Amino acid sequence: MSETESDIDTTSKGDALPSTESEWQEILTDEQYEILRERGTEPRFGGPNIEPDDDGQYRCAGCNAPLFDNETKFDSGTGWPSFFDANEEVVETQVDTRHGMERIEVLCSRCGGHLGHVFEDGPEPTGQRYCINAVALDHDTDQEWVISLRVWDEYPDIKIYRYELCWAEGVAKPPGDDI
Repeated sequence: MSETESDIDTTSKGDALPSTESEWQEILTDEQYEILRERGTEPRFGGPNIEPDDDGQYRCAGCNAPLFDNETKFDSGTGWPSFFDANEEVVETQVDTRHGMERIEVLCSRCGGHLGHVFEDGPEPTGQRYCINAVALDHDTDQEWVISLRVWDEYPDIKIYRYELCWAEGVAKPPGDDI
């Protein structure tokens, strides 16, 4: 990935990570907790819809570490988000022998969260397919915000203004975003 150490922002979920499993349960949804902390797997096509052409960056849902760039995402047809490369600074792997087979597990090195598995059947240039649980990811878009000054109320001798945070002109607002 093209991120450098100085570009990594892991502060939006707090600098300190939870130290107990009960603290993790407080900040994660039940599904996120099952995947990230208990090494679960969501059903095929069962996670949030992550399209291969979505722009932005994919971060760990547990700690906000930047894991994958959208340029490395591809449609593998497996039912899980797939990437051919990962941010080596925060993604680590280890052998997983659960379920009577040997696979390579993908973990967030910052919080230890289980992300999925990596396989050697991906596209060039790496030949790898990082098969990741969608619920383990948060998606940052490349869209920009602007601050707009608007008239909030008017009286005969005075206008009251307020600042509003809005999407930049010409930028499509994501579905379900209340801002």
